[in-house]
Parts: sequence; structure tokens; C-alpha cells
Amino acid sequence: METNDGFIVLHDPRKNRGTAFTEEERGLLGLKGLLPEAVESIDLQVERVHEQIGKLEKPINKYVYLLQLMETNETLFYKVLMDDPVSYMPLVYTPTVGEACQTFGHIFRRPRGIYLSIKEKDNIRAILQNWQEKDVRFTVVTDGERILGLGDLGICGMGIPIGKLSLYTACAGVPPEYTLPIMLDAGTNNQEFLNDSLYPGLRQERARGEEYDAFIAAFVEAITEVFPKICIQWEDFAGINALRILNTFRDKVCTFNDDIQGTAAVATGGLLAASRYSGKPLTHQKFLFLGAGAAAIGIADMLVQRLQKEALAAEVAYERIYMFDNKGLLVTSRSDLTAYNQKFAHDQEPSDSFVDTIKNIRPTAIIGVSTIAGAFTREVIEAMSAINERPVIFPYSNPTSHSECTADEAYNWSKGKAIFASGSPFPPVIYNGKTFIPGQGNNVYIFPAIGLAVFATEARRLTNEMFLTASEALAKQVKAEDFEQGLIYPPLSNIFEVSVNIAVEVATRIFDSDLAGIDRPLDIEALVKSKIYRAKYEQ
Repeated sequence: METNDGFIVLHDPRKNRGTAFTEEERGLLGLKGLLPEAVESIDLQVERVHEQIGKLEKPINKYVYLLQLMETNETLFYKVLMDDPVSYMPLVYTPTVGEACQTFGHIFRRPRGIYLSIKEKDNIRAILQNWQEKDVRFTVVTDGERILGLGDLGICGMGIPIGKLSLYTACAGVPPEYTLPIMLDAGTNNQEFLNDSLYPGLRQERARGEEYDAFIAAFVEAITEVFPKICIQWEDFAGINALRILNTFRDKVCTFNDDIQGTAAVATGGLLAASRYSGKPLTHQKFLFLGAGAAAIGIADMLVQRLQKEALAAEVAYERIYMFDNKGLLVTSRSDLTAYNQKFAHDQEPSDSFVDTIKNIRPTAIIGVSTIAGAFTREVIEAMSAINERPVIFPYSNPTSHSECTADEAYNWSKGKAIFASGSPFPPVIYNGKTFIPGQGNNVYIFPAIGLAVFATEARRLTNEMFLTASEALAKQVKAEDFEQGLIYPPLSNIFEVSVNIAVEVATRIFDSDLAGIDRPLDIEALVKSKIYRAKYEQ
């Protein structure tokens, strides 16, 4: 770097250290007079961030502050997140990211990532080449149609790719320069946004059919040419598109859908841990889903895969899984089922009552992927508690405002019997003198670890077996003392260590599957750990 480049350095978030530049660096880079006199450590800078964040009351204001910190001093931003993931993950991701997406056009300050309009379908390759980094390994991409449980948010869904990729780094050490958030802007059917003068996206109704599919195909072709080692994570696509896109490209490029495979892995990991906690083998259990979309199908498919691994015949495994959607229980007499969820329909009488379905089929676990707030009513929880000594209650819908029930409701209505985990965080619950710490079945336990494994191995493909490996590795890390507190996932405070351990096992599976882009090393764990980004100022 040449002398007098200081002003440029201070405005480069990847190079900027702010007050942590040493006296020698200030002289060399021409920073004299551009910074206060004091030379501070990164730990002191973190302390200042904590103080400034602490003075902000609303989570959305804290989100905006942290996003601005990412844009001014990337290393400090990740240091803050890595030092205290329990406090900061809910601010950069769920539940706060939901509000950030809803208000994206109003809090927008500086663009981050790539925005691809369907009107530019034939120019995608050239647009991608505008990105400053030439070796991108990961993209989280959305079209904004099904953001969390909030519906069609159009281009405002860009908060999801930005947030998820920050967790690749904060939770698993994937170097941030290899990540790229992308929005595929195919329009929106959100009339409120289309009428909003501050909506920054394409003002048209959503493209559908052949036009939409051609846009997706052109994107995949272009990004894999511009970034040959890319791994594409599909995020928050409508269920009707999500499964089709995944099935179209999963055997052609390195790709996965987090709503389908990531959710499946974290849920299966939770069910494996809950099985250990209750002492009831997974093969002796019965599962009822509220919701029959892409997330439910992904979890159910992985459960079948795991049950078969435990020597259960496929037809018997399918008999253990039931789904209930907005038209009732999935039964073979229904004519409105999709090709994807039809395999989970049962030959029995229809039911439009979730409580009656519980009483009739007697599930050991209910899994909420409906995005219907409060759907697990008191009657539902009490019905589960009447037929199970330890009912498994998983309201997995995000954000918190769409959770099927709260932790307080699950523990109190079950009289402390519930084995509970949710998609969004809930505070501890005291019942009958005992404190329960609700587990969070968040995909953050899976996708950053998958990212680190892919980064280390340069994987050419991702398979369902790799996600099952991740779920099993996650479940193994739940300890007896975690169970004592009601946890069926490792504490989020240990997320980095947990992610690295999962990444090592997934990387091993990648090599075993002969899908790595590099030669197998003697020590896979050492390889994975050698790739980890640390949030510190390099000398």
C-alpha cells in the first residue's frame, strides 16, 4: 500500500481498523490527523460497541447500527458477533431480520450484494462480473416471495441473504470475502409495497411460469460460469418453486435449499436428541406436522431416511409420519395433494380438527411449520400431554410473531412435561420452581457448518446424506447437563465450536462420497480448522 492511501483505507470496511491502527501504521498509511490520538485494542472497540448498542431501545435500531458497523469495520462487526452470539444473533437474524425486511425500503442506506432484475435476464453474467471479489464460494439467494412467515416482501427480502451470510462467518468462520448475497427481483404481489414510494424494487406483479423458470436457469448458468466454485443456497422461495428449483439443479451444481434441507437437518437433530432425552427410541415414535409445505416435506423425508438407517422398512417409516394442512389431515381420498406431499397421505377418515387428529393417531411429537401464530393451543398441548409422558412440542415457524406457541405456553400447559424447541428464541420459563431454558431449533446450527465443510473441501455437490450427517453430529453434541435445563440443542453460546465439529463430520462425508474438489488430506479436522476466519486485525 502506498503512502497517503489512508483516506481510502478508512473507507474500506475490510481494511479499516479505526482507532486500532498503530502509530507506525498511521505514519505509513498517511492516517495522521485522520484519527483521534489514542491507539485502542479491538477489545476496547468492542466495549464501545456494547455501550452504544445498549443505549438503543428498539431491536430494529440495533440492527441498523450493526449493519452500518459491517459497512465501516467488518472485522470489528464479526468480533462483536463472535464474542457474544446469544445477544447479537437475534439482532442480525431472527427475529429482528423479519422487521428489517418489512421496512427495508425505509431503513435502506447503502446497497450490499447483487440485485438481479428479471428485466436483465440476458445480462446476468456481465452484472455478476461487477462484483469486486473474483473468487466467490457462497451465495445466499432469494426472490423474496416467502420471507419467513411474513409472505411476499419482494426485493425487501434482501435482508435474509445479508443476515444468513453474516452467520456463515460469525458461527463457522467462513471468510466473508468469499460470500455474496443476491436478490432475484422478479417483481412482487405485495400491493402495499407496490404503492410505497420508497419501495426500491421492480414495480410489477411477479413473473410466473416459463418466464420465471428461464430467469432462474439463466442465473444458475451465469453464476456457475463467473464463479466456478460457487455453492448456491436457495432461501425463502415459495414452496411451489422451492422444491422444483432444488430438484432441477441439485445434481448439476453445488446447491441446497436451507428451508428444505437445513430445516430438515436441524429438526431431525432435535428429534434425535429428544429421543435420547425421553429414552424413547426414534423407531417407536410417531410424528404429526402442522403444515405440509416444503419445510414439512424436507423434515419428513429426512426422518424417513433416518428411520430406514435404523432398520425400519420404508413403508413402515412413512406410516409413522402424518401431516395436517389448512384443509385438514392428509388422507388418500383428498384430490388436492401435490406430488411431493401425497406420499405422506394415509388411508383413513378425513379430519379437519388438529386436536381430534392428535387424539386419534396419538403422536409422540408435533412439529409446527405452518407460520400460524398460536396454532398449538392449550387444548392441543393438553391433548399431547394426556397421551405422552414427555410430549415433543416443536413450534418451528419464524419469526417469533408466527410461532405456533410460546415456550411459556408449552411448559405451563403441559405442566412441565414438554420437550420443547422453537424456531425463534424465547426467554427461560420457571414452572413449579424449575427453570427451563427453551431450545432454539434454528438452521444456524446447520448451514454455517455446511458452508465451512464446503469451503474446506471445495465440494462439487451436496447430498441429503450430508445433511443427515450434520443432524447426527448436532445431536451428539447435546450433553446431559443440557437436558437438565430442558435443552435439546447445544447452547447458542457454543455455536462456533458446535459448527466446527459438524463441519469436520460433513467434510468427512464429502470425501467419503468422492465429491470433494481437492485430494483427501491425512487429517480432515486440521484441514477444516486451517480454513477458519478469525475476527482479528492482521499485522
